[in-house]
Amino acid sequence: MADKLIIFDTTLRDGEQSPGASMTKDEKLRIARQLERLRVDVIEAGFAASSNGDFEAVKTIAEHIRESTICSLARANDRDIARSAEALAHAARGRIHTFIATSPLHMEKKLRMTPDQVFEQAKQAVRFARNLCGDIEFSPEDGYRSEPDFLCRVLEAVIAEGATTINIPDTVGYAVPELYGNFIRELRERIPNSDKAIWSVHCHNDLGMAVANSLAGVKIGGARQVECTINGLGERAGNCSLEEVVMAVRTRRDYFGLDVGIDTTQIVPASRMVSQTTGFVVQPNKAVVGANAFAHASGIHQDGVLKARDTYEIMRAEDVGWSANKIVLGKLSGRNAFKQRLQELGVELESESEVNAAFARFKDLADRKTEIFDEDIIALVGDESVTDEREHYRYLSLSQRSETGERPHARVAFVIGSEEFTVDSDGNGPVDATLKAIESKAQSGAEMLLYSVNAITSGSTESQGEVTVRLQHGGRVVNGVGADPDIVVASAKAYLAALNKLHAKGERVAAQG
Repeated sequence: MADKLIIFDTTLRDGEQSPGASMTKDEKLRIARQLERLRVDVIEAGFAASSNGDFEAVKTIAEHIRESTICSLARANDRDIARSAEALAHAARGRIHTFIATSPLHMEKKLRMTPDQVFEQAKQAVRFARNLCGDIEFSPEDGYRSEPDFLCRVLEAVIAEGATTINIPDTVGYAVPELYGNFIRELRERIPNSDKAIWSVHCHNDLGMAVANSLAGVKIGGARQVECTINGLGERAGNCSLEEVVMAVRTRRDYFGLDVGIDTTQIVPASRMVSQTTGFVVQPNKAVVGANAFAHASGIHQDGVLKARDTYEIMRAEDVGWSANKIVLGKLSGRNAFKQRLQELGVELESESEVNAAFARFKDLADRKTEIFDEDIIALVGDESVTDEREHYRYLSLSQRSETGERPHARVAFVIGSEEFTVDSDGNGPVDATLKAIESKAQSGAEMLLYSVNAITSGSTESQGEVTVRLQHGGRVVNGVGADPDIVVASAKAYLAALNKLHAKGERVAAQG
């Protein structure tokens, strides 16, 4: 494995821990399929013991994904590990990832365990897991802030018990690249059986150095697995960004001397899918996947690029999945052309009825919008606010009036449970009036933490607007996403989608940071 860097994607587990980024089973499966097309080596599908919903998501992904290894997180106890093994039973290749905190702060304040107790529990957990699965990863949570002597003792023992991957998390994003790389190198040099396991890095971005730390762990420390997420998604400041690590190693192969098995042309489609599913918008100047990543405004830069691309571009936009020809369909396009484009975009719908419903929404959009782009189709299929008889809240229709000098007014028709309502309300603006109308009947009592609007495609006032609404209630934070050429309609859809997530209560156990 000396010349191969393993890409371990934890978007569906650690990324989902971002406040409001929780995903349904179907959304997770859709993203897992895109990660498989991306040729990710390992997909951490979830934390099977945290909730029945997460168990079903891991189980479903394990049953459907055949090319990537499917991993489930588990605390270092028999119940969690057994639950993970059960969820992974039908995986073509499964991995159990077990962890326990090893830093003095975490052991004393969080676990309330002595170092000897942690040592024994780590050993027993790996021993138990190894009897259920041949591929075992062990993480000492808050590993970077752990005492090196104690950490060496624990890691030597778990490798002896059968751990095949050793991951060193910088759980709180405290590390500095040179120090982190040296830390991992010293662990590998001091532990007698370190060569029996693949070493891995898992860095958080609290100080903006997650990618740099991860690459230092690879180059200086000798790690051969990087744990990362699409768009750097994750709680607090996020995780190490998959697209940045992959393109850094690929672009600077002269320095790293490593290969990655990733199909880089699938990076931008994966980025879009995760963004539109979670409601976490990608900033325009984000490396690799931001809208401005390959844009040149300076006259000197434009002149140079026109003469020779490599004067100012170290990567080609098309190599990471950006396409200059985005127009795909119009209102005269037929069902088969629509279905074929879904397949090309990597969107797999479970039944013909779902294809028919998506095509009906496409035709409705095409009647209102001259040109349909790839982004429009992804948003249309992934729109969590579309009509679904199983949803507790469903959007039906909306009318609104806004005139200069008069207070805006909205009338919204929607369904709660099996009952249909039509509600009127005034507001400070058409969006405010619309959301007040919905809330007056829903009476959720939720606090709105975020309202944001993003154009799905650029360069035209015809673009669909994508609205994200983040609500908080009873300690839960959820995102709702809605898309429509009419921003007010998109806002109503997003608000109802967020209410649906609040209604679908699923308690989760806190996982590794």
